[in-house]
Amino acid sequence: MSYISVIGAGSWGTTLASLLVEKGYDVMIWAFEKGLAEEISSSGKNSLYLPGRELPQGLKATGDIEAAVKKARYILNVVPTQFTRSVFSQAEKYLQSDAVIISASKGIEQGTLLTVSSVLREISDRAVAVLSGPSFAQEVMSKLPTAVTLATVDNGDALLLQEIFNTSYFRVYTHTDMLGVELGGALKNVIAIASGISDGLGLGHNARAALITRGLAEIIRLGECMGADQKTFSGLSGLGDLVLTCTGPLSRNYSVGKSLGQGMKLRDILSSTRSVAEGVTTALSAYELSKKYGVEMPIVEQVHEVIYKDKDAAEAVHMLMNRALKSEF
Repeated sequence: MSYISVIGAGSWGTTLASLLVEKGYDVMIWAFEKGLAEEISSSGKNSLYLPGRELPQGLKATGDIEAAVKKARYILNVVPTQFTRSVFSQAEKYLQSDAVIISASKGIEQGTLLTVSSVLREISDRAVAVLSGPSFAQEVMSKLPTAVTLATVDNGDALLLQEIFNTSYFRVYTHTDMLGVELGGALKNVIAIASGISDGLGLGHNARAALITRGLAEIIRLGECMGADQKTFSGLSGLGDLVLTCTGPLSRNYSVGKSLGQGMKLRDILSSTRSVAEGVTTALSAYELSKKYGVEMPIVEQVHEVIYKDKDAAEAVHMLMNRALKSEF
């Protein structure tokens, strides 16, 4: 039980691995990038994703997926959504029969339109849980107060995982609505791009507040249609994560949107950073989900147009503001 594997050595994966090591767990982190595992193990640094941060002693890393997972009772998935299937298809044959997978990735798989937990359940028959909420890695590394949600259908797993992850600065609540928690965490990234576009265009605080509010309405409409509980979206993994990602300069998705609003091309924005902005790929999945379920999502639609159809950002705002008038609820 004390051995935990973290799959993905980005900023969030490394942060959660560090938190677990400091709690006394034996943690092995798997890194895709060549040389990163050696750097983490030998120097206690992750210069690619957490430059300038000292990692705790005892954190081990490997580039071998078998070595990473074969002894672990708990497997924490922090791989970007679009790579989760390929990575865990390789890892599955090495997992213990009673292993529990906890997903901390926020996105929707393109093509299948599945949440990450659904992808994991397709690959493996192991129990799956979801960890989500408003949590910038840099602030958690600095031990600033953070609250998140851990969702699973098994109450025993929920209480045990809550104890594993909870610290004096990282408060963990339990939840049973895995779908709602995942949809909130994924879809808020698309709204965050819209919020960044608004700020990049200099549209002011009123516009940003409207985008957050109406964006939440879109998330709730789709979530309810897909079977999620409406109240989930008023919680940490819904409204909490949405507000943080739409307003915080540490948000990758907000930053992508702001650069788009300032006139930069998407390919240039994405090539300038190693970090993954999940909202870029989720914008396509969210748009396709809105069509599949017949749910009106005008903000998602306009973000999709800007990203995938090279639509002018100012024109997208004009379209949103000049739609047919309607009742708020």
